[in-house]
Amino acid sequence: MRIARFASERGPEYGIVELAVDHGEHPDTIQVVSGDPFAGRVRYTGERLALEEVRLLAPVLPRSKVVGVGQNYRSHTNELGWEQPDFPKLFLKPNTSVIGPGEAIIKPTECKQLDYEGELAIVISNICRRVPRERAKDVIFGYTVGNDVTARDLQDPKGPWLRAKGYDTFTVLGPWINAHLSPAEAGQLAITTTVDDEVRQKGKTSEMIWDIPALIEMISGIMTLLPGDVILTGTPAGIGPMEPGQSVSIEIDSIGTLTNPVVAE
Repeated sequence: MRIARFASERGPEYGIVELAVDHGEHPDTIQVVSGDPFAGRVRYTGERLALEEVRLLAPVLPRSKVVGVGQNYRSHTNELGWEQPDFPKLFLKPNTSVIGPGEAIIKPTECKQLDYEGELAIVISNICRRVPRERAKDVIFGYTVGNDVTARDLQDPKGPWLRAKGYDTFTVLGPWINAHLSPAEAGQLAITTTVDDEVRQKGKTSEMIWDIPALIEMISGIMTLLPGDVILTGTPAGIGPMEPGQSVSIEIDSIGTLTNPVVAE
């Protein structure tokens, strides 16, 4: 099941995405649902829209926080020339940094190098604290594609990383949430990042040092996670700059492709 959030005359709404690849009898559509899936039960309204005619938003706007995981791929740590930590580098990103598919990533005037980081994003389903790894699946709503945009020249390897990663438009999520993947399945997906159709990043979530259940256990052991919170699980090797006028796309198997233009502030 793919759950999307989209703009309408009534304001942001949710719907179930039906792709032609899964339902050959009709084109890509979205079935509108009432309510907020992160707040309670929803129901079909009976309205179905053509997917190409709606403007998709970030599939979730975290009410609480985005938790970033740094140095979760040895290949990425090595390309930066940093030492591999014994515990993942965790950082918080404000929900004001979140944008969705098609929205512009803004390069701040003080940033000289703006980098993409293609990542698998976990979306939390319910309030949870100290979740053991064997129960991780019980608190996961689903998975989406993330771009952990980073002002690389403003990032100190020793942290903190808020300045480098907290600007408006620096957390890109979309195009929707796949709610039917298990942690094991989500841990075996290919990630591909392209800039202007040139492949820059290719990796697999199986390369993560700390897998999805381990991240849930570690992070929930530090802080309470709330419905709609997002965990960015780290990026593989191949990170690099993107410039105003370019377009960056991140594709993750079984989820979808997230594409955004880059503009100057």
